[in-house]
Amino acid sequence: MEPQGTITVARALGLPALRRGLPEVVSGQELLDRPVRWVHAGEAPNIAALLKGGELLLTTGLGVGPRPAEQRAFVRRLAERGIAALVVELGARFRTLPGPVVDTARSCGLPLVQLHREVPFVTVTEEIHTEIVNEHYALLRQADVVHRQATEVLLRGGGVPEILRHFAAFAANPVFLETPDGQLLYAAGPGGTAPAGAADPLQVWEGLRAPRAAERPEPPTGSVIADIPGGGPGPGAVRARLTVLPVAGPLGPVHRIAAERTADLLAVVLLRARQEEELAARGRGDFLTELAEGRIEASDAPAQARVLGFRPGPGGPLLPVVTRLVEDPRPLASGGESWAALAYAVQEELAGVGVPVLLGVRLPEGRVPLLAGLRDASERSAVAERIAAALRAGVERAWPDRAGARPPVVVVAGLAVGWDAAGAELRHAAEAANAACGSPPDRGWYDVRSLDVDLLLWRLREHGDLAAFVDRVIGPLLAHDRTARPPLVPTLETYLRHAGRKAETARALHLNRQTLYDRLARIASLLGSDLEDPQTVLALGVALQARRHVR
Repeated sequence: MEPQGTITVARALGLPALRRGLPEVVSGQELLDRPVRWVHAGEAPNIAALLKGGELLLTTGLGVGPRPAEQRAFVRRLAERGIAALVVELGARFRTLPGPVVDTARSCGLPLVQLHREVPFVTVTEEIHTEIVNEHYALLRQADVVHRQATEVLLRGGGVPEILRHFAAFAANPVFLETPDGQLLYAAGPGGTAPAGAADPLQVWEGLRAPRAAERPEPPTGSVIADIPGGGPGPGAVRARLTVLPVAGPLGPVHRIAAERTADLLAVVLLRARQEEELAARGRGDFLTELAEGRIEASDAPAQARVLGFRPGPGGPLLPVVTRLVEDPRPLASGGESWAALAYAVQEELAGVGVPVLLGVRLPEGRVPLLAGLRDASERSAVAERIAAALRAGVERAWPDRAGARPPVVVVAGLAVGWDAAGAELRHAAEAANAACGSPPDRGWYDVRSLDVDLLLWRLREHGDLAAFVDRVIGPLLAHDRTARPPLVPTLETYLRHAGRKAETARALHLNRQTLYDRLARIASLLGSDLEDPQTVLALGVALQARRHVR
């Protein structure tokens, strides 16, 4: 297979100028995929000293020498210099190639070609050099296309993750962004371009960490690495590194050129303050979301979590928590808020919680999922309280302009003993957080078990029967509140919340009892219902909850 973006020995032999010489491959038939960097013609015995490697050397054999020892030394020096191939034109010096030349070429692994007909070397040189320049220009054009597409991704509102996923799809291999000291910021796989059975990028990274931490500071041979400038004083400062690994297929020169141009684009994106924090948080958010949606095997999850910096104690339960920031996440996902500042502030607040925490952000849904590692189940309530307080404090610090807005909804899931259970609990908490967005903002956090009815109603929100139920049970009351004062829905909600205890309801509403009795009578009249009947009370409570989910 010809390496992408190069002229190989095989292709050079197929060009018209050399083909007219009737080339015959004498040795190295299996090495004809070697790239040709340049073409040189010469007859000096010490020609090897004038070469840099990668050349296709054209000669008539005048410098090879008459004695076998000289011939062997001539070929050996060329092989040691790393030339692409030796092409000898028969006739002027040799009618047939000497045995020592052929044998040495075979033992050194050097492609050796003999030409049976005379050809102008200048024509061969011009033709191959033109082809090399054209190939290099094609490489640049292909890299330009990738760079332009990545720029369009950025202009459409994408960020570093979207650019990395785009580049991974182009390279058909996993792509990683890491700090200069080797900490992973984000991993992207080639997605739909990956062959069946391709490894998850986090699994690939985990497999590299041990050898790299020991004696191999660099990724495997054939990888592409591009430094992203910035992040410190001086022109040589490196802010991050873009690494592409040849897992699913080889990487060629075009990938190196495209990686360097993508690195320049990423440098511009990362100039904004604390983009690394946002990027790492988005990577962790992707992991937690894939875990919740069952796209990560439970057996693979611990290793991938370790890559992302989460190391809970052995045997302790996991506590999933999901925060929903707003009911409509679209303004956040379009860049209206600083997610970098949010990730940084929340991470700082969580540092005081006292347990290992894996925090992520999910821009499309306006969610902040996390996993906490507990020592035992008795810590659940206390840790949940501290986490909820840290999340709210982080949001207030990062987004002070949202002061007075609805506080974030924090939902604490049930304890998970294993990673498969953690994924299911994360999914449950995420749905419950969506369902709780319309609830009264009177709690620091919600236990997911208290949201079961809300979650059921939220799942039925698109069903027409739910809207019909709400209209049938409390429609007259809603119509009253649209046109009359005082509104009666708050009175009914408070009455039901206090389980029909009128004295407590009156105190909560700051009403005297007679006023409360009048309002309850008015409600009963409008609805044609008995507020003392248990079945009626149940229907009214469900309808009031369902009202928040009906569109």
